[in-house]
Amino acid sequence: MRTFKVFSILLSYPQAEWVAALPELEAALVAEAAVNGRAADRLFPLFSVFKRLPQIELEEIYVATFDRNPSHSLHLFEHVHGESRDRGAAMIDLLKEYWKYDFDASAAELPDYVPLFLEFLSLIPDDAARVLLGDAIHVLAAIGRKLERNGSPYATVFRALEALSPVAAQDLVEPPVRDMDEALAQFGPTVDGVEPLLKPASHIAFVPVPSPRARTTDHSL
Repeated sequence: MRTFKVFSILLSYPQAEWVAALPELEAALVAEAAVNGRAADRLFPLFSVFKRLPQIELEEIYVATFDRNPSHSLHLFEHVHGESRDRGAAMIDLLKEYWKYDFDASAAELPDYVPLFLEFLSLIPDDAARVLLGDAIHVLAAIGRKLERNGSPYATVFRALEALSPVAAQDLVEPPVRDMDEALAQFGPTVDGVEPLLKPASHIAFVPVPSPRARTTDHSL
């Protein structure tokens, strides 16, 4: 479905070539309105921002939204596993999905980078794409809700993805803190002197979504 490709481009760093092609991207969504839940209408606020603001401001907004705010990270497994070892195993599982369809993920980005994942969905059969979207929707919806709370028009892309998902999004369990220094800074040692990361870890739910950021996205439709 070309809709996934459009979503992939819109969530990529704003480049002049695709910003200039916004009418073509919007037309691609309109052409698939019958199967994408009228995504063009849902994304109207985001398209309006892209059309109204100069390139430099679009770049600044993107960096502030995704690069400087970890809660909006476009890496799926970061929201599930944080920096734990489980993230690596999840990456391998996702790569296996990519390899199953001969998708070349040997690029600059990690396998769980959302624009890369969406590009992959645009290249495989629609039924398979929707199943994988359903696996990932819990994380995607969580990102979208955080963006929405912060008033970001990028939230519209994630809402459109929710509308396409065959399953309803469930709430996520927060991932473990990244390291001992961060844990101590946030919580400090317990009253008995036990450092926080040495306490038994609570169970972290695993979301089986396909999953480093080094890819140059192909902007052709």
